[in-house]
Amino acid sequence: MTSKAPAENQTSGNFADKDGQFKRQVSSFRDFISREPGAKFPPEKNRYHLYVSYACPWAHRTLITRKLKGLEDFIDVSVVDWFLGPDGWRFTTPDKVPGATIDSLYGSKFLRDLYFRANPDYSARFTVPILWDKKTETIVNNESSEIIRMLYTEFDDLIAPEFRGVNPYPEKHAAAIDELNEWIYNDINNGVYKSGFATTQEAYDENVHKLFKALDRVESILEKSSGPYLLGEDFTEADLRLYPTIVRFDPVYVQHFKCNIGMIRHDYPAINKWLVHLYWDIPAFKDTTDFDHIKFHYTKSHLKYNPFGITPAGPLPNILPKDK
Repeated sequence: MTSKAPAENQTSGNFADKDGQFKRQVSSFRDFISREPGAKFPPEKNRYHLYVSYACPWAHRTLITRKLKGLEDFIDVSVVDWFLGPDGWRFTTPDKVPGATIDSLYGSKFLRDLYFRANPDYSARFTVPILWDKKTETIVNNESSEIIRMLYTEFDDLIAPEFRGVNPYPEKHAAAIDELNEWIYNDINNGVYKSGFATTQEAYDENVHKLFKALDRVESILEKSSGPYLLGEDFTEADLRLYPTIVRFDPVYVQHFKCNIGMIRHDYPAINKWLVHLYWDIPAFKDTTDFDHIKFHYTKSHLKYNPFGITPAGPLPNILPKDK
């Protein structure tokens, strides 16, 4: 079985505690696709389906991994509207929201319908991504950190040879990846949310300074790296998991989440070089990044923080070209 990642949570389904600190819900469905004999969910072509949002950084991980592993013909995808309303993520048609899709399996109106189809008594939040099993008509897993790890390895007997060696979590780097993931998740991936969704000045101050201290740490790692990635010449899961936050940082988090001590493009040259390399040189990153979905979701769904739903025009461009 693929190695199990620490549980996190996905966009939505969260709250601020009485101390003003942002909290995340724990994911509910934790089964695995596995090559092991007799596995409940064995790897099969066209058996599984991903439900994602282009706006959500956690779902973004799964789309990147799906493309890196050559699984686009094995696992199909439905994409929700960028708008997250009182009823949760909704489905629409691409003529109304470019990039969005209907629920191609069941024609559901809302993502929540899938959760109730899997469990009529479900009582937690309705988050993306969802890895769905068409055969048993249930959710396999809704924890992105685990979904990406099963995609790294469990389809390798079926996919084209050139994709079998793509494993962002190699054993030789496992300890280093786990160490990076822990503080990057807590202080950067989740740190932007802990800053933006804080409900007291004290909680905001605490988390925004932790965030930029962690960005300084990433900058130093990349400055000293022997290659273009966090662990030198080898692209790993640590890069994959950091990218969705960094690509959203200047266009959204600086203004919307008040993460404005600095910008990636102006204040973190090593991180910016790393970002533009991933975006412009590796199609799995650029092709799964939809800046309209990202910017519209945050600015028009979080009306508590942006009451008039105004989406800022800048920064321009969304990401710098490679020659900058």
